[in-house]
Amino acid sequence: MKKLINSADTVLEESLDGFAAAHADILSLGAERKFVRRRTLKPGKVALISGGGSGHEPLHAGFVGLGMLDAACPGQVFTSPTPDQMVEAAEAVDTGAGVLFIVKNYEGDVMNFAMATEMAGRDVATVLTNDDVAVETSTYTTGRRGVAGTLIVEKMVGAAAETGMRLAALKALGDEVNRRTRSMGVALTPCTVPAAGRPNFTLADDEMEMGVGIHGEPGRRRVPLAPADAIAAELLDAVLKDLAPGRGSEVLLLINGFGATPLLELYLMVNSARRILDGAGIKATRFLTGSYVTSLDMAGVSITVSVLDSQAQTLWDAPVHTAALRWGV
Repeated sequence: MKKLINSADTVLEESLDGFAAAHADILSLGAERKFVRRRTLKPGKVALISGGGSGHEPLHAGFVGLGMLDAACPGQVFTSPTPDQMVEAAEAVDTGAGVLFIVKNYEGDVMNFAMATEMAGRDVATVLTNDDVAVETSTYTTGRRGVAGTLIVEKMVGAAAETGMRLAALKALGDEVNRRTRSMGVALTPCTVPAAGRPNFTLADDEMEMGVGIHGEPGRRRVPLAPADAIAAELLDAVLKDLAPGRGSEVLLLINGFGATPLLELYLMVNSARRILDGAGIKATRFLTGSYVTSLDMAGVSITVSVLDSQAQTLWDAPVHTAALRWGV
């Protein structure tokens, strides 16, 4: 294993310290590094909190700031944060309008955020993301996994929260954005968890895992490596069949790298996906390309499509200032 680490036991703590130092204008660390919080809170705004296992950076801490999250709770690598982390985060960022948890559909995350809701002693609602169409149930989940579509939910709900939208309306919006969003990914190589020191699954040089999860969970099938156009076609076929956008629909296209995929290849996938969407009579009018919901050092890509209406376009275009996303400010 070759990694830029000092000790597998201190990877998260040292990374969080560096992250907070690099972005001290936007955010700060909570006590004992239990959460990352927005440095400047907006009084009277619903507080948005998310979190999950580390190893998916910049999700979630990279999305703390203006227009997105007020706090993020990082667990150990691929391990859910604990309920006390969410409770302390809520205490730190709730300015009186209540708290919205945005939770990816993994059993540990769902259970611990539910416990935090009971313990918080304040007005809390939850949006559950489950945009992955690859499999209905996997190693970590009952039901579909929450993957890169979580970023879209956090961005649109975060923009609405900045306008003063109330808690119940924000939950309804988050549920609706999740309903209009679908994703599927493919792995070209496995990833290596520092504490394990070895890849968490195996792939031959001429194989890929179609429908892989962001923790390396098995997908739909293991298949021979194929050209980018064929990969994009299979991923989008599954996404569009499930999402069923009508001809003439406008969509947001997110091409997301898993951590070790160069932008050269990601933009090539944008081109492949755009041609497929055009052929289906679907117009991508918003794009986001890069490694935003990763799986450590996995090579691969996920494609996310989110159907847009005028409200969603406005919310997506709204100003955002976080470590990972910045526009309009």
